[in-house]
Amino acid sequence: MSNAGCRIFLKINRPDRELLEGFRGVPVANIADEMNRFSCVDARIKPFNSRPLLGTAFTVKVRVADNLLLHKALELAQPGDVILVDAQGDMANAITGEIMMLTADKKGLAGVVVDGAVRDAKALQELNMPVYAAGVTPRGPYKDGPGEINVPVCIGGVVVNPGDIVVGDADGIVIINPADAVSIQARAKEKLVKEQAILQGIRDGLPRDKSWVDKTLKALNCEIIDDYYR
Repeated sequence: MSNAGCRIFLKINRPDRELLEGFRGVPVANIADEMNRFSCVDARIKPFNSRPLLGTAFTVKVRVADNLLLHKALELAQPGDVILVDAQGDMANAITGEIMMLTADKKGLAGVVVDGAVRDAKALQELNMPVYAAGVTPRGPYKDGPGEINVPVCIGGVVVNPGDIVVGDADGIVIINPADAVSIQARAKEKLVKEQAILQGIRDGLPRDKSWVDKTLKALNCEIIDDYYR
């Protein structure tokens, strides 16, 4: 019988590498727009350095203030994986720090995301691997367990399944189901091209058609008053 709450699944259905790499350089904001603004990790989970995040979700669920299963995940995860740690948003104890994150970096992992706290913030800024977390505390973790590896987890309010595509930049993180990735990727790239053209037009001083704003306000019956507020 499966020991729910203390179990490790060794296998992940990883997406095709070419599909994954197709998201490289595409802003998270463009991807999120083409997902109807869903699947964006909560803004409280922030990057500790400017390294771009792109990889396959390797999920970890830990007990609050405990990182035993993260140690095991570092042993099992493969280059290109992003370890996502569901620490239930707890900020009392750091789940990881410099030693473990340098180990992950040297192993070739694509990143680590912690829905909870980390420590050694200055050292994390210098890593070649992206690290995201909800906060910082010097108080370290326990190593008693239990926990789970490669099960569905909740990261910043988003359900993440092992094998999902994880993309992150300075704006935050978006989670993509590989089954939807082809169409999302194509639309996001189209949006990026359109936005780049708009930005270039602004730089060149070209006028923009903003008539849609007044049309929308009119449809809302918005009252426009040529007077001071009293």
